Amino acid sequence: MDEGLRIGVAAQALGVSVDTLRRWERDGRITFERRGNTRVLAPEELARVLRERGTNSRSSARNRMAGVVVDVKRDGVMAQIDLACGPFRIVSLMSREAADDLDLKPGQAATAVVKSPMVIIERA
Repeated sequence: MDEGLRIGVAAQALGVSVDTLRRWERDGRITFERRGNTRVLAPEELARVLRERGTNSRSSARNRMAGVVVDVKRDGVMAQIDLACGPFRIVSLMSREAADDLDLKPGQAATAVVKSPMVIIERA
């Protein structure tokens, strides 16, 4: 995940088109790194944009961290979801069934919702 997200993957994670991201970049709303002819979005920048876009959740949980799925590990019963939320790494353990329902994959936007004593992951 340190390498960042290419513009197409970033657009998918944010739920917008590549053209929209180019327009946001031109307007100064988002900053891409340039690597040759490729635009790359740092995970921290993606998390910032996700935070600014807010949420429409009706949950009582107030500790919400927007991020990007970096790894999904499943076994027969459990799953481990790793998120990059800006400079932070959040790890959540959940049932495999819950992980399958969320259908999370590396590169997707997701939100870590922390409600003591657990962390809940929502698909963005």
